[in-house]
Amino acid sequence: MDAFMSQESYIIMARILSAACLAGLIGAEREYKRHPAGFRTHLLVGTGACLAMVMALFGFQSYLEENPGVSAYDPSRLASYVISGVGFLGAGTIIVQGVSIKGLTTAASIWVVAAIGLAAGAGMYFAAILTTVVVLLSLFFLNNIERFFRSSPRDEKIEVMLDNQYAALSEIVEMFEKENVLVKKVTGSADNTEQQERKISFVFHIEGSNQMNRTHLYDQLVKTKGVLEVEMTLPS
Repeated sequence: MDAFMSQESYIIMARILSAACLAGLIGAEREYKRHPAGFRTHLLVGTGACLAMVMALFGFQSYLEENPGVSAYDPSRLASYVISGVGFLGAGTIIVQGVSIKGLTTAASIWVVAAIGLAAGAGMYFAAILTTVVVLLSLFFLNNIERFFRSSPRDEKIEVMLDNQYAALSEIVEMFEKENVLVKKVTGSADNTEQQERKISFVFHIEGSNQMNRTHLYDQLVKTKGVLEVEMTLPS
């Protein structure tokens, strides 16, 4: 047992456990926000990267000692393969929906936890911990700053008059989702006088921005089955 748990074994155990903990912290944040790659994925990527780094540092010592004439050994080569390989895993979390792309932050976090695992595997605990803190701060708090630099969103209202004999409300909501328009609230006027004429109106409260193509959105609404009238105010 003593031979198995040598000083080198304790070092390897400390590095792998530290990588698992640091990567797990970032994964917990992704899990909390219900992203495709969560706690287990990040923990596994960070731990695997750490193991690869530990193997590069300690796994070939006996071979090098038995073959002193072998060419120069560079442990960083294995680490570079880990970084490039993790890129394919991160690409699997990216989802393209129309003109929008989702999952880039999760893909980046997977790449970062691989680097954190490599740093922990190399014994660079300070760099690994500092990077984890920076990543967590960016994921938790910098999202609001990122929104500040984007075009300022504002609530807008779109009133849609429907023929009551068609169930077109679900189609309108699906159309908004397809156009990547965030619907914050829907209100209906079911008790107005027009209800007697088999008509009903809905007011969609959406989050608008300067990039939103309102003319295209208006055309799509008018073409929707059951839509009789659309009233929307274009920003000045």
